[in-house]
Amino acid sequence: MVADRGDGDADAHGGPVRHIPVLLREVLAALEPQPGETIVDGTFGAGGYTAAILDAGASVIAFDRDPDAIAAGAAMVETAGGRLSLVHDNFSQMLDHTNEASLDGVVIDIGVSSMQIDEAERGFSFMRDGPLDMRMAQSGVSAADVVNRAKASDLTRIFGILGEERHAGRIARAIEAERAKQPFSTTRQLAGLIEKVSPRRPQDKIHPATRVFQALRTYVNDELGELAGALFAAERALKPGGRLVVVSFHSLEDRIVKRFFLDRSGKASGSRHMPMVAERLAGFTPIGKQPVTATDAECEANPRARSAKLRAATRTDAPAGKPDADLLPVPNLAALAALGG
Repeated sequence: MVADRGDGDADAHGGPVRHIPVLLREVLAALEPQPGETIVDGTFGAGGYTAAILDAGASVIAFDRDPDAIAAGAAMVETAGGRLSLVHDNFSQMLDHTNEASLDGVVIDIGVSSMQIDEAERGFSFMRDGPLDMRMAQSGVSAADVVNRAKASDLTRIFGILGEERHAGRIARAIEAERAKQPFSTTRQLAGLIEKVSPRRPQDKIHPATRVFQALRTYVNDELGELAGALFAAERALKPGGRLVVVSFHSLEDRIVKRFFLDRSGKASGSRHMPMVAERLAGFTPIGKQPVTATDAECEANPRARSAKLRAATRTDAPAGKPDADLLPVPNLAALAALGG
């Protein structure tokens, strides 16, 4: 399933729809923002969640790695009466900008925002031709770098693991052959090749390039690693009684969030390498039945909400657990780090 942010969408074909924060009512019900509280919005985007939290009377520290999102939010800062701070940084780094046990809530929705999808020059959508970029922070290794420089075996891993693409090997080998003739530089150039190699069947609900683009974007932005880091950081930043709310949009993200809450609620313990460890006090208490999904009415109004899952929990007064890298099911693609630079 394609992962896109709650403040917008690329539909199954990568096209934009209007700004609609996904599961907004459910997010607010779990987060319970109150006047005088301080909430972190880990993914500011177009400010949908932030605006609703401000309306409830709380103060917001909002993070976004995209400088364009930070610039666009300046007007909201002006009207927030000192209750909104925008931070140009990854949400995994929230402890660099907040104190431990200082927050009343943290909300994170994962994926790409509507503004990024809508701008062809950002290279997130294959429905609008643009440079093959996909970098949320607008710096570092681009999707073009990965496509043009990674070995076919590494591309196969990226597409197969991060995109769950069943034709990963076939597409990777075709890319390797094609780039020897001409490097890939645009979104439609790549999407066109994928359509030739893996043509759309009548029963397919999504474009043949959807999963490859998802995989490239996830890899380029280290989205799963960032999510894991944000969960560990939020645990330390929340005060007892603070709420952590996470909205995910595909199975890889949801598995990470689910595993984290299971471990931190005392229902699972240890890593996959060291499953038998001493019991410890639960750091979180789940909020209600989970996962929470969108209503039929919301899905009809905003089709991208169909894949959204919300999980939430309340921080206890137990000490934070260790940020064990092996605890969460984050795919290990460290072997591809040679692409950097």
